[in-house]
Amino acid sequence: MSTLADPAVAPEKVAIVSWKGPIALGVFTVVAVILFVALRRDTDTSTFRLTTPSDFFTLPDLVLPTFATTIVAIVLLAAGALYSAWLVRGKRRPPLWLTIVFALVFVFAFLAWASSGAALPIPGLLIGAVTLSVPLVFGAMSGVISERVGVVNIAIEGQLLAGAFSSAVIATLTGNPFLGLVGAAIAGVLVSFVLAAFAIKYLVDQVIVGVVLNVLVTGLTSFFFTQVLSPDAAHLNSPDRFERLPIPVLSQIPIIGPALFNHTVIVYAMYLVVAGVYFGLFHTKWGLRVRAVGEHPTAADTVGIKVNRTRFINVSIAGAIAGFGGAFFTLGLVGAFGKEMTAGNGFIALAAVIFGRWDPIRATLAALLFGFAFNLQNVLGVIGSPVPSEFMLMLPYIVTIVAVAGLVGRVRGPAASGKPYIKS
Repeated sequence: MSTLADPAVAPEKVAIVSWKGPIALGVFTVVAVILFVALRRDTDTSTFRLTTPSDFFTLPDLVLPTFATTIVAIVLLAAGALYSAWLVRGKRRPPLWLTIVFALVFVFAFLAWASSGAALPIPGLLIGAVTLSVPLVFGAMSGVISERVGVVNIAIEGQLLAGAFSSAVIATLTGNPFLGLVGAAIAGVLVSFVLAAFAIKYLVDQVIVGVVLNVLVTGLTSFFFTQVLSPDAAHLNSPDRFERLPIPVLSQIPIIGPALFNHTVIVYAMYLVVAGVYFGLFHTKWGLRVRAVGEHPTAADTVGIKVNRTRFINVSIAGAIAGFGGAFFTLGLVGAFGKEMTAGNGFIALAAVIFGRWDPIRATLAALLFGFAFNLQNVLGVIGSPVPSEFMLMLPYIVTIVAVAGLVGRVRGPAASGKPYIKS
């Protein structure tokens, strides 16, 4: 019997070069010129606060001349866009680091422009970004596993919502938030099992099943919230939230310490999930089987892999991960279940999967970007930035659309994703 290392099974990476990336970077450079030059702020300096009172040591505030900072940023952005175009012209795909550096420079310049004349708390901005990214990261990991095994998981929103509802009820009834986490994982598995049953066994279109499941879960949780939880919230919808557990020493490192190492157990579990999914997909036999089934199920079948069983199992695992993300809403963020409280996070998580090119690390970075955009509207509102509130409300969704439509470029997902496998 052949091994999974056989070239017929192991998928090849195809380098796909597109002009979308350089064009998107060029558009962002033009936007930077309009914002930072044509709409130049009258105030002279921008202040960035870098530390919190609990840090080991205090870093001085970073005070920069606003206009000069934005001009330097425009030059760097233009250089990045031109370099990206040069690479594509030479039939080479721009590296990931170029997009990351470009995004960081643009965001830094935007923060300097938007906070001109005010003090922007960087630790608070990063803490909020990581916090709001948690359900997006869990949802993105769920989407990565599902699509890598060949099933399009449109039902991430429903899995998040089911996890949020179940965790609130179970944690309230038992008085134990850890049991609420278990209940959230089971709820996510149940939703994903319905998706798997219809998509894999009965060959129903996977996108349609996912959309129907989202509507079904939204309707069921809304009904039970209105008819059951609201009349008796004290006994059914008042779960104990997880307390923050700062990691000694690490949580007191300026800037990154509070943002990464002063969270609840759900956030720390998120770190483990991301690392586990990445290592599992690319460094274990399990991951090789998953990728083989998602790329070429017929070839995988010929070497003894049970394709449909592999899909069932991994879609269920993906549902459990998404359920954990839903539990964060009730056990880590709000402290109670609310009607439709996931607010489209499942769809943004799916966008992060595409933006991240079905790679766990890239998808996590995309989710963090979207979480940053969500939190930025809150922080700029607090410091009194003149950026219109309507624009800030649109910002997370603008970032999502631009990221998926522009910065991704041409990408190829798993070849068998969305295609049912019928054993010949």
